[in-house]
Amino acid sequence: MSAGEAVPGPDGLLRCPWGLEAETMADYRAYHDTEWGHPVHGDDALFERISLEAFQSGLSWLTILRRREGFRDAFADFKIAAVAEFTEADEQRLLADPRIIRNRAKISAVVANARVAAELAAGELDKLIWSHAPNPVGRPAPRTFADVPAITPESTALSRDLKKRGFRFVGPTTAYALMQACGLVNDHLADCHARGA
Repeated sequence: MSAGEAVPGPDGLLRCPWGLEAETMADYRAYHDTEWGHPVHGDDALFERISLEAFQSGLSWLTILRRREGFRDAFADFKIAAVAEFTEADEQRLLADPRIIRNRAKISAVVANARVAAELAAGELDKLIWSHAPNPVGRPAPRTFADVPAITPESTALSRDLKKRGFRFVGPTTAYALMQACGLVNDHLADCHARGA
């Protein structure tokens, strides 16, 4: 087995290497098996993913995953209409909340992004994001982790489209992570049991 190929877990199932980093990461494994790469639709659901990917920038996804419930509570379950109404006092409250990543720029970006999203028609954010999903036909399944890109022409276009509307913390790498997490692309390795789920 070469580096970066799917690896067997304690249950014998092959997984992407990142989904099986340590036995203490059962929550990471569950995320890999049941969420990552599965299609996500709905404006609020996609807003949550945009927000969490922005917070993840420069950090381990496991750090975000283990604080997800705290983020949801702090950010009104990522309901766009509610977050769009957050005030400076709310942002100060969030900066003092130990359940989330207390980064002023990222907190401000989430609130600003909610205000942008609130100006869109119902379903428009979903349609906008999914319009950048590449055609899976002719897109080979990655054999190793080295075959998984960090950015693609589609993620660059999605980033540009979101930024043009006023979204922040949505660079091409973050946009591609969003595409992977929300099932616009399937980057589970070819031998990973979750690829066909």
